[in-house]
Amino acid sequence: MVERRPFFTAVAHATLILGVVVLALPIWIVLVTSTQRMEDVLSAPIPMWFGDRGLENYTTVLVGGVQGSQTGPVGRMMLNSLVMALAIAFGKIAISMLSAFAVVYFRFPGRMLAFWTIFVTLMLPVEVRILPTFEVVANLGLLNSYVGLTVPLIASATATFLFRQFFLTVPEEFTEAARVDGAGPLRFFWWILLPLSRTNIAALFVILFIYGWNQYLWPLLITTDERYYTIVMSIQRLVEATDAAPEFHLVAAVAMLAMLPPVAVVLLMQRWFVKGLVEGEK
Repeated sequence: MVERRPFFTAVAHATLILGVVVLALPIWIVLVTSTQRMEDVLSAPIPMWFGDRGLENYTTVLVGGVQGSQTGPVGRMMLNSLVMALAIAFGKIAISMLSAFAVVYFRFPGRMLAFWTIFVTLMLPVEVRILPTFEVVANLGLLNSYVGLTVPLIASATATFLFRQFFLTVPEEFTEAARVDGAGPLRFFWWILLPLSRTNIAALFVILFIYGWNQYLWPLLITTDERYYTIVMSIQRLVEATDAAPEFHLVAAVAMLAMLPPVAVVLLMQRWFVKGLVEGEK
């Protein structure tokens, strides 16, 4: 039985409220800034309530872009980021599931060596292998392309490990029943393992979508054509666009737009995300 201690309850709630304020205050300032005029942003004190230019500012960046930035309309950059995030998320999940399925359900020489080789790549983040990866992509002529943006990032040792651990918990009776019914490996994978993995897939999709959406260094390296700029990598370009003072009210609007898709994915898939992480049988 949990004891009721009003003092500690009040302290806990106060701490939580303080944490929310500390985390939310910068976002609130950026949101308010995105609705102001340039003159209001540069004046003191910083505006803490909405201005009357919100619709105009967001329309400007979505359709026309920030003047002098050479990045193009933000709407196109958001589409590029969406394509990249979805391709990375679905690609990582598909490849990781098939890799884990092969390691768990097939007996072949070097099976565990293959798995541990994949697992060891966790020690090699993108930044460590960025130069050889860039050279390969450049030699294949994949610069300034969606394939170049996504394919080098779709392998995931973490997702492979998580799916392997889940597949190991699937009762052997399912495998035997599928074999008795004459189901082949792919049919067993499609009709048995895939439905059982839906909560894991949902949880990983949220994480991998945000990972793909927030990519900065890789798109910055391989894109020189504004048609393939992503919204995250373009924020710094907007700040350093010209010799004049940056249009911070428009940059703030771009930053808010860059937050919307990840927030929407988390909110829409929150129940599945939590379920995939905390279910006891997973």
